[in-house]
Amino acid sequence: MKKNKTTHFMSGILILVFVAIFLILTGRFLYIQATGEINGVSLNDWAEKKRTASYPLHADRGKILDSNGMTLAYDRPTFRIYAIVDKTYTKDSKEPMHVDDPEKTAEKLAPLLDTDKDFILQKLRDGIKNGKFQVEFGTNGRELSQQTKEKIEKLDLPGIKFDKEAIRYYPNGMFASQIIGFARKDDGKISGVTGIENQMNKVLSGKAGHISYQRDKYSKKLLDPKEVIEEPQNGNNVYLTIDQKIQTLLEDVMSQVDKKYNPERITAIVMNPKTGEIIAMSNRPSYNPNSPKDVENWYNDAISTPFEPGSTMKMFTWAAAIEEGVYNGDEWFESGSYRISDRNKPIRDWKQTWGSITFDEGFQRSSNVAAMKLVWEKIGPEKFLDYLKAFDFDQKTGIDLPEEVTGEILYNWPIEKVTTSFGQGTTLTPIQQMKAATAIANDGKMVKPYIISKITNSETGKVIKEKSPEVVGQPISKETSEHVMDLLETVVKGEHGTGKYYDLEDYSVAGKTGTAQIPNSKNGGYLTGAENYIFSFLGMAPKDDPELMMYVSVKQPDLDDESHESGSVPVSFIFNNVMKNSLRYLNIEPDKDANKPVDTIKVPDLIDENTESVKQKLTDSGLHVTTIGSGNKVVDASVAAGDKLLPNDRILLVTNKPVMPNIKGWSMRDVLQLADLLHLKIETMGNGYVVSQSIKEGAKVKENDYLGVELEVPVNKKEKDKKAENDSET
Repeated sequence: MKKNKTTHFMSGILILVFVAIFLILTGRFLYIQATGEINGVSLNDWAEKKRTASYPLHADRGKILDSNGMTLAYDRPTFRIYAIVDKTYTKDSKEPMHVDDPEKTAEKLAPLLDTDKDFILQKLRDGIKNGKFQVEFGTNGRELSQQTKEKIEKLDLPGIKFDKEAIRYYPNGMFASQIIGFARKDDGKISGVTGIENQMNKVLSGKAGHISYQRDKYSKKLLDPKEVIEEPQNGNNVYLTIDQKIQTLLEDVMSQVDKKYNPERITAIVMNPKTGEIIAMSNRPSYNPNSPKDVENWYNDAISTPFEPGSTMKMFTWAAAIEEGVYNGDEWFESGSYRISDRNKPIRDWKQTWGSITFDEGFQRSSNVAAMKLVWEKIGPEKFLDYLKAFDFDQKTGIDLPEEVTGEILYNWPIEKVTTSFGQGTTLTPIQQMKAATAIANDGKMVKPYIISKITNSETGKVIKEKSPEVVGQPISKETSEHVMDLLETVVKGEHGTGKYYDLEDYSVAGKTGTAQIPNSKNGGYLTGAENYIFSFLGMAPKDDPELMMYVSVKQPDLDDESHESGSVPVSFIFNNVMKNSLRYLNIEPDKDANKPVDTIKVPDLIDENTESVKQKLTDSGLHVTTIGSGNKVVDASVAAGDKLLPNDRILLVTNKPVMPNIKGWSMRDVLQLADLLHLKIETMGNGYVVSQSIKEGAKVKENDYLGVELEVPVNKKEKDKKAENDSET
């Protein structure tokens, strides 16, 4: 009986426990059913989230364009490849939707993705083994071109799919790269890293949107997907003041000098002195923003690298003396050397002495003694400092580019005050010199340099913001500026002028040469030797009404010792070619030798004319002619009827049966001109001259065909000798 009572008691306890558990669970279910929540989480929201796919809709990044609307940077569509390896995705075994033959798939894809078959096969097998739905192939499977995508699609491989994604693309390759900069993709978003891409990142980026819809386990939309779309707001377009044709000419000429003279640095700027607009700007070394690897120089030296300018500084010294009313160009002085006190060593002229000469002749000859005497004896060092500040040499120019650095006025000791007069000790950037020189070229008015012309809506074209010229000072009068311009002309045309290399046939030039010493970082003082200088020239043309102003500097070029080659030779090659051709391109009337017949060739009617007769006529005139194709009729040309060309200028003639020419050895400028004529989609890799082309010579070409070219800078003799020496040591 006692045992029976215990059993009944324990059974009762268990029944109560089970009843309590049942009531708790039932209550919990009733609560969940009534509220639709678990631990504060809405089951409806959770289920909605699980079956809802949500993706960002990236805004198209705005374009960067030149002053004429030529595209310099844009979002180029590329493709990412992936492979579906889940066999449950296939509904009909006769038409597989997944990768059913990994071995065959890997073998076919490997050469098109430029990777090993084993790499792709391993990816596919690992995905199948680990139960993945799809796999990708790393960097080899990203940024595929339209051409590669089409080749893969023709293979008809089951399970191979593509996603479209954009990359930032620069169609001109190594073109104003330190101005434009580059952008790269990070977490699916393209962001600017350097240059205008970085400076104007917010303007270019726009605002991303998103899309959401309900899906099944294969991410396919349900019949009622409840789709929600928030459209992205695309970025705005940024127009630059640079002109693509002049910039391309500058890049081409600088590459030639870089190839021939192997200098450590080259910098060049072309500006409109009346407005401050930068027409072209470039440096060497440079880089291709499409593949910024092994970059020697990230800096835009034109705005970021101050150095002792040398004798280009003298134009501002003479301007200060003339403005102060203490200058007499006919006054004589003894050249050779100058000593401001017994505590300082004498400072000599670069040619030691010319005897007694006038101050005007001293300017022509670029006399250091004349500059020092003007500052120390005529103007006064403290008053000269006021002029240095009036020319804004103590501050940044404010140009709309990132990473601008200002130079330093070194003016603590008497010796520094006189050496500043001829550009030693004190440092400036090229853009600081250009800004100050606008006052000389522009009737005393100094204008602010700028490179962003306007910002427009990428969809409507409406101008959102537009820049205009800004006068930021007037350090000298109109009369002084005209006097200095007359002196600058004598540097080029005068009997004793140091700038005779810069004389143009059709246009009068006013400018100043510079030969700046380079500080010796190891032993102090300055480097010695004929090549260890920064050779420069700052010039304007036409002299009486300057339309263009240009600065060029070449640091430590390899000069020909046997012919006693001057440092002005590589500098003048850049200046003369770019200035002359730019003025002609801008239709600036020649102002020199107006009565002398100019040795130019007028282009006749070309379109619809017989190819062979036109080619013969142009060749006989002294032009270099390249025909595109074997057709008997000319349908397009790189020049128009009536254009005036110089002997040996190149002309491209497109025939009615265009085929691809052999472009190996062509410059970037020639290739871009060809692509423009044939309406090709061009991609350039590297810089220098063409070494390979994707369209074979003789192949038929049609509009929108893809042309990929690889360019290289030829190895010069110095580099070959250095390599041979290293190999010998090894």
